[in-house]
Amino acid sequence: MDSQIVKVSPGAPTALARAWLWLGVMALIGSGLLALLLVFSRTPGIQDVFPLKEFFRSALVVHVDLSVAIWFMAFAAVIWSAVGGAGLAWLGWAGFALASIGTVVMTVSPFFPGAEPVLNNYIPVLKQDVFFASLWICGVGFSLAVLRALITTWPKRVFSEPLRFGGFVGAVAAFFALAAFFWSWAMVPKIDEPIYFEVLFWGGGHTLQFQHALLMVVAWLWIADHLGQPSKASPRALSILYLVAAFPLLAVPLIYLTVPPGSLPHMELFAKLMKWGHPYMGPLILVGMLSLWNVRKAAAHPAKSAFIASFALFALGGVLGYLIQGVNVVIPAHYHGSTVGVTLSFMGLAYVLLPTLGFGKPEGRMAVWQPYVYGGGQLIHVLGLAWSGGYGVQRKVAGAEQALHTLPQKLGMGMMGLGGAIAVIGGIMFILVCLKAMTSRKEK
Repeated sequence: MDSQIVKVSPGAPTALARAWLWLGVMALIGSGLLALLLVFSRTPGIQDVFPLKEFFRSALVVHVDLSVAIWFMAFAAVIWSAVGGAGLAWLGWAGFALASIGTVVMTVSPFFPGAEPVLNNYIPVLKQDVFFASLWICGVGFSLAVLRALITTWPKRVFSEPLRFGGFVGAVAAFFALAAFFWSWAMVPKIDEPIYFEVLFWGGGHTLQFQHALLMVVAWLWIADHLGQPSKASPRALSILYLVAAFPLLAVPLIYLTVPPGSLPHMELFAKLMKWGHPYMGPLILVGMLSLWNVRKAAAHPAKSAFIASFALFALGGVLGYLIQGVNVVIPAHYHGSTVGVTLSFMGLAYVLLPTLGFGKPEGRMAVWQPYVYGGGQLIHVLGLAWSGGYGVQRKVAGAEQALHTLPQKLGMGMMGLGGAIAVIGGIMFILVCLKAMTSRKEK
């Protein structure tokens, strides 16, 4: 098959992609520093030396928001900028400026008084005006980026540019997610209870997972193409598969129009959308698996390592999602596997894009091994959580509240701590590789 790699245009597409990549890396730096304290606060033995139970909750809020919400949306904007046209650059820069300001405000918000953490799903919050301001600023900034993406990523030849079309479909998913967030904010009755934030972000959070999964496959296929193994599927077939994968998104406005946001039926329908909607991704995942098989003989490359680790973690997370029973740490095991699979795909595509965007090449053994260290640590982390969940360890607690009474519980959470520490090392390696490349100029 002919190469389907998108040629990143000079000017605004390259400049915006570079800027968004810097924002994503900076968000990961802040998230990684907090991750160390999170791991220590839940690891048997260490948790008794460092009394971090109270800090755990505030740190967890900002860690999750930086490593999931900000990093994912920033890298999504990297993809949209790279595959899109040069038009409406001012809209892209306005979105970037607002998202950057919001990220800085979010990072410093725990240092202001009155930060009360609420560990709701998807976008946990600090009940504090400074933090809420950061969410609104980021939300408007990313909304501008999505608006520009919807306009500039539409391919001139829909069935001939599958990667660009995949980026566009991902932008459509992002639009649905943002619309769901704003719709819930306008319709859900405001109450001074933690459940308010759970239902506020429930619909949009579930919808946002489609964006992440769609763009993950874009990253996989882009990596495979870069490694000399373009997908065997035709451009038309790939474009159709993207449409099939995005088809369940049509249920989002239907749910909002027929069931009051925040009601129990509303939440149940979105849970079912996740359960029965994501299998529509199956054909695209299969194409990704075939591409992974085709690159097995390619020379060692950081993006190849990331592709392998990404697929393994995403597949594990998907399986664990169907094994959830009750409210325990199998739930974070599932979403850690799935979200880390997305993160690794973005790391791999970052390695591909660095020289394309005018940065240096990610070279050396550290770059090649980084995805395996990060992915391997996350694998141990996820398996430890899944094991502990089977023995009833509850989620979103730390220290003595975990009630680790039996040896299997302690072994499982010990695995979690060890894997988390290894993953932090892998995350630091990614940051170091990127910073080395991003602070050196591409050789002419």
